[in-house]
Amino acid sequence: MSYNFKTIKVIPPAAELINIILSKTQRKTPTVVHPGYAISRIRSFYMRKIKFCQETLNEKLLNILENFPKIEDIHPFYGDLFNVLYDKDHYKLALGHIKATKNMVDNMTKDYLKLVKYADSLYRCKSLKRAALGRICTMIRKVNSSLSYLEEVRKHLSRLPTINPYERTILLTGYPNVGKSSFINAVSKANVEVQPYPFTTQALYVGHTDYKHLRYQVIDSPGILDHGLDEMNTI
Repeated sequence: MSYNFKTIKVIPPAAELINIILSKTQRKTPTVVHPGYAISRIRSFYMRKIKFCQETLNEKLLNILENFPKIEDIHPFYGDLFNVLYDKDHYKLALGHIKATKNMVDNMTKDYLKLVKYADSLYRCKSLKRAALGRICTMIRKVNSSLSYLEEVRKHLSRLPTINPYERTILLTGYPNVGKSSFINAVSKANVEVQPYPFTTQALYVGHTDYKHLRYQVIDSPGILDHGLDEMNTI
């Protein structure tokens, strides 16, 4: 199974996410309440406004949680790659922060809907709606650090090569400046930079080649010096 990380959607910062949600709520549930309306009709309108805001945020956060892969569900190769590049504990913590915020907004919305259901005036309904939307915005601001971190991860993931752990693979590894990149350029359609000095390759590069009617993926890796594991860089 291969993973296409380029399909993960852009994650907006907290301020932009708040603007998107509030503007959509105002556009889809415009204010059409007048003092002469029956209180039951006024309650229903403000409950719908709060509920729509919560559902819009729910959809945005759920998309984030579903788009990013879960470490436990992907191939161990990608699990190790995640740990090397982003620290899987920090990654899990950011996704957990998003999920916890989603659950808190859901529970808080239920409480405010109950309060609006028994509100006795237009002023009371409007005040509760303002308080509910204000608390939703506060919760979004608190998760801004996780949103920013996941957006950086998304940008990095989109630049990763698509490596299929189950495909026949030739891994080029060895000392720096011995011709690994030249070899992958010669046998595949990859275009890896080649220079007359060591450590030109600083990431993984993938090409494909056919040999005796079989497809192989060829992976070029950074040069390895004869050092202990504790002295090597993480990649």
